[in-house]
Amino acid sequence: MSDLADIVRLTLLVGGSATLACLPVAFLLAWVLARWRFPGKVVLDALVHLPLVVPPVVTGWVLLLAFAPAGPVGGVLERWFGVSVLFRWTGATIAAAVMALPLMVRAMRLSIEAVDRRLEQAARTLGASRWRAYATVTLPLALPGVLAGAVLGFARSIGEFGATITFVSNVPGETQTLPLAIYSALQQPNGEQQVWRLAATSVALSLGALVLSEALARRAGRGIHVL
Repeated sequence: MSDLADIVRLTLLVGGSATLACLPVAFLLAWVLARWRFPGKVVLDALVHLPLVVPPVVTGWVLLLAFAPAGPVGGVLERWFGVSVLFRWTGATIAAAVMALPLMVRAMRLSIEAVDRRLEQAARTLGASRWRAYATVTLPLALPGVLAGAVLGFARSIGEFGATITFVSNVPGETQTLPLAIYSALQQPNGEQQVWRLAATSVALSLGALVLSEALARRAGRGIHVL
């Protein structure tokens, strides 16, 4: 049971860290894709959503090339800071964040696009600055989608497998989240009971995240309606 608790704790750490790291990046990308017009927008949109359509193993392999000691990112981290994310929970967080980003961006983008720009223009007409109109009108109206995207990203992060095992391997106590622990249990003789326990925990966490996402979105929507 202590092993299960450690695995769940690591899974929540990786999922929570990935979601927090992704949140500002996802919102910025969602805003750019929803509101800006520029050459290459279609290419940016495709790149953001690429992890959804390519095999996760390919994503993990690309991350491995980038963050390896001889890679463009890993080399800088090792030379300048003396750190490496390989075979560590920080690497698992990076893999989870990359895989969760497209889902977060999509949910937030749809929410931003649904905001009526005439409300923003009305706020500007009444004397609000661009940033004040954004903070008092746009962001509150888009908040349900932002919350839903964040929780959806968290649910995706705690279920990440392919990119993680390719990038940072399956190291107990360091990178072995619930999906990787289930994979390890499947390789062991008479591991069915452990698989059932891990799978039930994984389903419970994912279901709880989805229910929380819906509840937060509904609550935020009611609060905006009252205002």
